[in-house]
Amino acid sequence: MLETVSRGFEAARDKLRGVRTLSEENIDEALRDVRSSLLEADVGLPVVRSFIKQVKERSLGEKVETRVTDDQGKTHKVTPSEHFIAICEEELAALMGPVDPSLAKGKGGITSVLLLGLQGVGKTTCAAKLAYLLKAKGQKPLLVAADIYRPAAVLQLQRLGESIEVPVHAGSEGQSPPSICADAFERAKREGCNAIIYDTAGRLAIDDELMQELEQIKQTTDPANTILVCDALMGRDAVNVAQAFAERLPLDGLVLTKLDGDARGGAALAVKAVTGIPIKFIGMGETVDKLEEFRPEGLASRILGMGDIVGLVKDFEGVIDEKEAEADAEKMLSGQFTFDDFLKQMRTLQKMGSMKDLLGKLPGMGGLADHVDESELGRVKAMVQSMTKAERAKPEIICKSRSTRIAKGSGRNPKDVRELIKRFMQMREMMGAVGSGAMGGLGGLMGKMGMGGGMPGMGAMGGGLPGMGGFDPSAMMGGGSPGMGAKEAAKRRSAGKKKRKQAKQSRRKGRKK
Repeated sequence: MLETVSRGFEAARDKLRGVRTLSEENIDEALRDVRSSLLEADVGLPVVRSFIKQVKERSLGEKVETRVTDDQGKTHKVTPSEHFIAICEEELAALMGPVDPSLAKGKGGITSVLLLGLQGVGKTTCAAKLAYLLKAKGQKPLLVAADIYRPAAVLQLQRLGESIEVPVHAGSEGQSPPSICADAFERAKREGCNAIIYDTAGRLAIDDELMQELEQIKQTTDPANTILVCDALMGRDAVNVAQAFAERLPLDGLVLTKLDGDARGGAALAVKAVTGIPIKFIGMGETVDKLEEFRPEGLASRILGMGDIVGLVKDFEGVIDEKEAEADAEKMLSGQFTFDDFLKQMRTLQKMGSMKDLLGKLPGMGGLADHVDESELGRVKAMVQSMTKAERAKPEIICKSRSTRIAKGSGRNPKDVRELIKRFMQMREMMGAVGSGAMGGLGGLMGKMGMGGGMPGMGAMGGGLPGMGGFDPSAMMGGGSPGMGAKEAAKRRSAGKKKRKQAKQSRRKGRKK
């Protein structure tokens, strides 16, 4: 996401790496890359100029603290390059915010939302996504099919409603959209629905007929929230569309869709600054669960390659049971997990969305997203599902003939199966070392995050995650043992077990005496 913008900031960071002081010359040189990337991402020139000016003034005007103290009282060294990037992060967040993603309640305490937008921006899908989000928060939503012009629009919303078990109100033949919406409000009161989402018609271009109809619907329903849906693929035009709608109808916020599939997503950076209308939600996928509350700080952090841990934890909370996650983490960090556990984590990963998006939220891992082949996950899953129950529990029993059978069953070759087994065994040993504290205590952090010894679906892949070429996560396991090999990890784990066994025997002898 926003790869074009990210490249500019990465280039700026590289140019400032190693400098002892921030000067006008080296700041100008670094900001040249930032300016180019923002313009390439379709951010308007006035917004770019204002942003560059603000960053430059702060970079030259603020004193660089070479040492800072964190909340735990630890002192860290800060370089001029890091100081510059911190300023960029704050200014990016300020450019896109502040934002309040909450939705207001209207008459009768009902959260009513009127969705507007041009044709083809994804309003109908967005309506279902918003209903799914409100339902997950404990509300009882009603979807309203007020687009009577686009072929199959009503049927599309009805099918989406069925998939998330949310009722859909559709009018009778010949009924006007304002009348449909008015009837829907009465139905919501009768059936105890405390949220209504009106999916209105769009046009290929803004015209007076469309705006008049929307004004009538708004006057009839008096929605508590009027939200404009924009497509990130529109680039700078998204800002123009927002301005045009706002001139006729007061807008409470925006939903920016398809932000995960377009490098020219500069609208996210510019729309708030130009129109004053905040982005409340962003669409990060096609499925109904892929609508996120917009967090400017998280997006700014991801643009700068620092990930978004808060967003990542929210993703985990949405699909993982806390107690189950703790049990899984304990099992995996003991080095005892099986291929059945791996399949379970694969399914969790698929619920959370694409691996590219998840990697983008991990600090320092955003660059790896470009090397991810999502289809590889399916191929790995096919190999595991071709194993017998005994083979999944004890992969060490898989011999040459078994590898050949598994390969045939999954449409792969025996070499792929043997490589999968090898990586699985290596990662299992390494996770055991993490759990025993031999690798800097990373296991405790992962367990608390509900990550079960690693990213779901990734933890068992060792010296090469599925779809990521030869990337070796063991080289990033930190602590005092960066890049520790599987043999060394096993050796330390064995030593830890031996010490625990000796201590246990000593306690038993003491009790006998």
